[in-house]
Amino acid sequence: MPHSAPFLFAMEELYAPVLRVFVQFWYIILVLAVTSVALYAAVHVALHKRDVRAAIGWIGIIMLVPLFGTVLYFLLGINRIQRRANVLFGDRLRMESNNTDWHVDENLLVGHLPLDSQHLLSLYRLVEKVSRRPLLSGNKVEPLNGGDAAYPSMLKAIQEAEASISMCTYIFDDDPVGREFLQAMVEANERGVEVRILIDAVGARYSYPPIHQTMREAGLEVEIFNPSRVPWKWAYANLRNHRKLLIIDGCIGFTGGMNIREGTQLSRKPSHPIQDLHFRVQGPVVAELQESFCEDWSFATGNTIEGPLWFPPLTPVGNSCCRALSDGPDEDFEHIRWAILGAIASAERSVRIITPYFLPDAATVSALNVAAMRGLKVEILVPAHNNLTLVQWASTAHFGQLLARGCRIFETPSPFDHTKLMIVDGAWVMMGSANWDPRSLRLNFELNVECYDAELATQLEQLFLEKRQRSHEVTKAESRDRPLSQRVRNGFARLLSPYL
Repeated sequence: MPHSAPFLFAMEELYAPVLRVFVQFWYIILVLAVTSVALYAAVHVALHKRDVRAAIGWIGIIMLVPLFGTVLYFLLGINRIQRRANVLFGDRLRMESNNTDWHVDENLLVGHLPLDSQHLLSLYRLVEKVSRRPLLSGNKVEPLNGGDAAYPSMLKAIQEAEASISMCTYIFDDDPVGREFLQAMVEANERGVEVRILIDAVGARYSYPPIHQTMREAGLEVEIFNPSRVPWKWAYANLRNHRKLLIIDGCIGFTGGMNIREGTQLSRKPSHPIQDLHFRVQGPVVAELQESFCEDWSFATGNTIEGPLWFPPLTPVGNSCCRALSDGPDEDFEHIRWAILGAIASAERSVRIITPYFLPDAATVSALNVAAMRGLKVEILVPAHNNLTLVQWASTAHFGQLLARGCRIFETPSPFDHTKLMIVDGAWVMMGSANWDPRSLRLNFELNVECYDAELATQLEQLFLEKRQRSHEVTKAESRDRPLSQRVRNGFARLLSPYL
């Protein structure tokens, strides 16, 4: 202590003038500091915000209330989701199958499309530029309505697998349905089939204890995608793998909106029933589904999956021209959103949509309204009773601006309809895992499949019409005359749409 006293005294003498200046002019220094940070935030807004209205709003808040506005902007205004995705997934391996024999060019597509659907060539050109996968011919796509149709078909394929099984899912519950799939996978593994299972970290915790622990104990190779620190299931978590894929022997694929859970199999009379739609796919496009799985597996494990065990030669089995569309906040950013906007712009007769979560952004609302004003049938089916209350309130707040321009909106009755489907002009179909909300189209990893197939479109339009027949049509008067309390509630919920 005696030896340190001179040093401390010298330090005090050195900094005393500085401290006196700070004490005398602290408020000026604070104002200058806050102003500097606010100016930095405003410049950041001007450089990085693509939406002019959002930029003006943020700059207004920052300038009017510098300290609060700056803190709020750095907490909520910066797109950390895309930045974090680029850090996490920037080095992801882009898998490519060598199956180039079935690529579809414009000339082939002209011969494939009905005469009254040739205008969809513009959509083909758009998605060809947006995606990094080719449109492939020779595919067969079979709709599977509900778990009662999908699960037996999936289990049968697993039981007949000879070489490989790859599965990616958001939710894999530890319930009677989940245990059936577990048993089928274990039996396949025991007879020498290579099995890989990828489950999202948040979706894995929708049942407790998580089933992946049991899978590992049974000898299955299972990985968790992007482990999260969220302590429990969280419906609004970001950077989730929402894809649903099952590929058998590299030649039979299943995809759509269906998770692995008892609620989707209505014959079991579950306590929380869910309607859904899945698809069995054969043909060259299955290689594109496998590519997507292998990329995700490579990220989750650091190991690559390749070779004929996973990518066997594929031959045509049907008449559908298909392409897999990967989407996420990484290098595949907004691929599905661009396809949706292109499909609406290309349509000449009808746009039909089924989605459980409908939170369209301003561009999508404008595109749908323009299509309706051009004289197209624009029909949207959403659940009458959503499983996410905030999403339902926010979704309802969008109805008025769509109904006013001629779009028609129908609310499907219970059970909750988790179907995800878009049909354009009775010739083009897009299905898969993506919802019509910012979470799916900007924040999560999704996979959809587009199909140029008039026969499939006709089949799915019949399903659409059957659902519409059972639904309640929302009228302009009904939307306009909702109680003020509901309109205010829904309006505030709509402001949260980017985060729902």
